[in-house]
Amino acid sequence: MNGPVVALYAEFTALPGHEGDVARLLQDLTTHVRREAGCIRFDPYQLVSNPAAFFVSEEYRDPAAFDAHRAAAYGAEFNRQLGSLIAGDGSTLTFLTPLV
Repeated sequence: MNGPVVALYAEFTALPGHEGDVARLLQDLTTHVRREAGCIRFDPYQLVSNPAAFFVSEEYRDPAAFDAHRAAAYGAEFNRQLGSLIAGDGSTLTFLTPLV
């Protein structure tokens, strides 16, 4: 499956006392994701005004690259570990359409 770039951001909030755990998980995940052939950009952030809030900006070459990213075993392990450290049922994903 080929097509346009897949751009999105993910947001989630660490439970109290787990901000460092979430940051470490994200740092490890970033190392893996940036090695993916179809990854254009994977940039995690922790909000200055609220250290429990995390934001990840992502961009993939095409839908097939995004599908490969989602199928990676290290991503599944990240999500498994993250689940008990954040509020809610997981990351909130917002998909974007590039304007230029």
